[in-house]
Amino acid sequence: MLLKNKVALITGAASGIGKEIAMEYARQGASIVIADLALDAAKATADEIISKGGKALAVSMNVVDEAAVDKGIADAVATFGGIDILISNAGIQIISSIVDSTLENWRKMLAIHLDGAFLTTRASMRAMIKSGKGGSIIYMGSVHSHEASPLKAPYVTAKHGLIGLAKVVAKEGAAHGIRSNVICPGFVRTPLVERQIPEQAKEFGISEEDVIKKIMLKDTVDGEFTTTGDVAQTAVFLASFPSNALTGQSIVVSHGWFMQ
Repeated sequence: MLLKNKVALITGAASGIGKEIAMEYARQGASIVIADLALDAAKATADEIISKGGKALAVSMNVVDEAAVDKGIADAVATFGGIDILISNAGIQIISSIVDSTLENWRKMLAIHLDGAFLTTRASMRAMIKSGKGGSIIYMGSVHSHEASPLKAPYVTAKHGLIGLAKVVAKEGAAHGIRSNVICPGFVRTPLVERQIPEQAKEFGISEEDVIKKIMLKDTVDGEFTTTGDVAQTAVFLASFPSNALTGQSIVVSHGWFMQ
């Protein structure tokens, strides 16, 4: 149980990658704070963890709402005594070319991915510094933190930005024992990715099968999707790493889609 007695707050944890990390962290002994805009789904995930003998709390959190973020962190600290791990995972995707994009959608994407990461980081770091125990902050980046794809300008911009934020957190947090890293998955077949398949097929005028084979998986070494389990195991590794030797880094989990 690599995370025994740790407290982890995970945003966007009611489904997809966030839920898989929450379940794996619970198996590793952590108390889990399920932070999600969808409170009923968050409660369902928390109940699932509790039914298996784990400890979990569901909190309603809109990551772009400063007051909601601060309250969610405060509730987590009040319930479990602190925050040891933050997984900044909440995110959305909007498929559009630059020339057809709206400023509203650009701002929405950057707000959720970057404002949300900043607000949850600030609140978590304050709690970690106050406790004197340090901690680990993990951002959910993407292969698109390093590479670009058509039709994803705000997403690619935001995911690149997370690496910059993680590097600053690594430097500012070092004196307090706070580490910061970014997980950069390839395509994971979550509902978010499933929705992209018909959208990209329409934009490019190709079949959905060709979207999968010729766009999403064409640069992998084995033609396989990254799984939520792959990402969750990486998140365990980063959170349980015993020293500041591994901080300010991005770990690519993509079946070779991108190689550093």
